[in-house]
Amino acid sequence: MSALKDQLRSDLTTSMKARDQLRSSTLRMVLTSISNAEVAGTEAKELSDDDVLSILGSEVKKRREAADAFTQGHRPELAEKELAEAEILSTYLPTQLSPAEIAAIVSAVVEQTGAAGEGMKAMGKVMGLVTQQTKGKADGGLVAAEVKRQLA
Repeated sequence: MSALKDQLRSDLTTSMKARDQLRSSTLRMVLTSISNAEVAGTEAKELSDDDVLSILGSEVKKRREAADAFTQGHRPELAEKELAEAEILSTYLPTQLSPAEIAAIVSAVVEQTGAAGEGMKAMGKVMGLVTQQTKGKADGGLVAAEVKRQLA
């Protein structure tokens, strides 16, 4: 069993005892997503910590996108709840890279692959290598924007 999944379950128990409803419901939702991923497909499987981290990342992204939608729909109270849930889940993710760190990684990969003069044709090659180095540590949209900026 994944150590991260065990940590989530332990934290759920603690938050239930503390009667922290927001934290409890958020952890329940993410544990349900993890369970659904385990039984998806033809046979059940045990998820690794990396798999759990990717689920956590996608759940945080969902919460932030929902908060944006609620903000645009003039529902600030619902946006606040979504952002609070995203913040709770973010505590389980690795520290995110800063824009300067992302730029340094991208420039190193561009230099390494010799893609500097190729323009946008090299986007796939560069993104593949950069994604390996930033997986779970940076938002894919930010990484793609930086790659486009440096290749243009």
